[in-house]
Amino acid sequence: MSVAEQTQESTLPSLTIVKDAACTFCGCVCDDMELTVENNRITKAKNACVLGKAWFLNHHIDDRPDATIKGQPVSYEEAIEYAADILLNARNPVTYGLSDTTCEAQRVAVAITDWVGGTVDTTTSVCHGPSGMAFQGVGEVTATLGEIKNRADCVIYWGGNPAESHPRHFTRYSLTPKGQFLPNGRKDRYAVLIDVRKTKSAKAMDEFIQIKPRCDFELIWAMRALAKGVEVGPEIEQKTGVPLAQLQALVDRMKTAKFGVILFGMGLTMTRGKHMNTEAVLSLARDLNKFTRWTAKPMRGHGNVTGADNVVSWSTGYPFGVNLSRGYPRFNPGEYTTSDLLLRGEADAAMIIASDPMSNFCQQARDHFVRIPTIVLDPKLSESAKVATVAFTTATYGINVAGTAYRMDDVPIYLRPAFQSKYRSDYEILKAIETRIRERQLAAS
Repeated sequence: MSVAEQTQESTLPSLTIVKDAACTFCGCVCDDMELTVENNRITKAKNACVLGKAWFLNHHIDDRPDATIKGQPVSYEEAIEYAADILLNARNPVTYGLSDTTCEAQRVAVAITDWVGGTVDTTTSVCHGPSGMAFQGVGEVTATLGEIKNRADCVIYWGGNPAESHPRHFTRYSLTPKGQFLPNGRKDRYAVLIDVRKTKSAKAMDEFIQIKPRCDFELIWAMRALAKGVEVGPEIEQKTGVPLAQLQALVDRMKTAKFGVILFGMGLTMTRGKHMNTEAVLSLARDLNKFTRWTAKPMRGHGNVTGADNVVSWSTGYPFGVNLSRGYPRFNPGEYTTSDLLLRGEADAAMIIASDPMSNFCQQARDHFVRIPTIVLDPKLSESAKVATVAFTTATYGINVAGTAYRMDDVPIYLRPAFQSKYRSDYEILKAIETRIRERQLAAS
C-alpha cells in the first residue's frame, strides 16, 4: 500500500453498525434499532421514532470534568471519597431518581441507601406513584406487550396521548401491527380513547369519548356497574359528560371482545382520585375477566422507570418512597417521597441519580435542595448538577453502557451500547461509593 493510500485510509471515518440496540428514551424500550456509528457519534438510527432519533442522533459526549466538588474539577477518587463523607455524616439522606440508569446501578443505589439508613425513592413518586399504590391495593391483571400485539382486539387508551409520548406503541405493540390472532392488524382491532380533550391520538381511534375533568373515577365505577348488570341512573351523563347509551355500548363491546386491554396514562393517575382511579381501572379489568380476557397496564415514561420500581420492590417490598432508617423498610407516600422530604426540610443530604429535581420540583423543595449537601450523577450538566456539592459526569446507559432495562410491561431488555464513553458508568461510581462506605463503617465498628 502506498503512502497516499495509507494516509487516505487513516482519515476515513470509523464506521460501526450496531444491530438490535435498545432505545431507552421511553418505556417502550424498542429493541430493534439499527445504529450507524461514525467516529463515536451515532449518525443513523434505523427503526427509531421521532423521539428515538432525537435521543440517538443528538447524543454526544460533552467535554466536562470527570467530577466536581463545589464546582471545582477533581478526580473520580476525590469525588467518591467526598460523596462517602456526605452520606456517612447525614442523619436522613435520600436517594432519588434511578429511572434513567441500568438495573445493575439501581441495585447498588438501594444497597448504599440501606447501609447509611436513608430513604430510597424513584421518579415514580411524581408520575405513576398512584399506580404503584393501586397495584398493592387490588392487584393487577397483566400481560406483555407481545400478548397485546398478538391478541388484543379491543384497545382502550385512557388519559394518555401515545401518538406524541410513545409514537411506536401504536405501530409496534398495540394498534396497527399484525398479530398471531390478528392477521389484518388495525382492521381486526377496535380502538377507543378516553380523555378530557381531543389529542393527536384521537385521529387514530375508532371512537373518542370526551370526559369532564376530574370525573374518571365516577365513569369507571359506572362501567363496573354496567358490566355487572347493575342499573346506572341518567345522572352519570351530567356528572361525566358521557351519554349513558354510549357508555353502555362500550361496556357491551368490552364484554364481547376476545382480548382487551386498558392502557392508562398520567391523565388518570395525576387527577382527582389518583390511586383510587387506578384501583378502579384495575378492578374493572378484573371484573371483565368473568366474561372474557382483559388486562390493564400503565403507559410508563422514562426508559427504565419500570426497572427502578422492580429493583426497589424486590429489594425492599415496596416500589418507591421507602425509608430504611430503622433497619427494615417502611413505605408511606407523602412522608418518604423525595419532593415531600425536601419540601418539609427533613432530608439533610441527597444523592440524585439520572434525574433532575431542580427542574421539576416545587420552589420550596428546590430551595432546600440547594441548602443541603448533594451528590448528582448525570451525563448532562443538569440544573441539579450545576448546584450539586459533588457532581459526577457519567456515561449514558443504552448508548455507552450495557446492562438491563425493563420495558413498561415488566419484560427485561438487554442494552447493547453503540460506543464507549470516556466517563465511568453510574454502576462503577456507585459501586466505588458503596465500597468506600463499607470500608469506613467496618473500620469504625
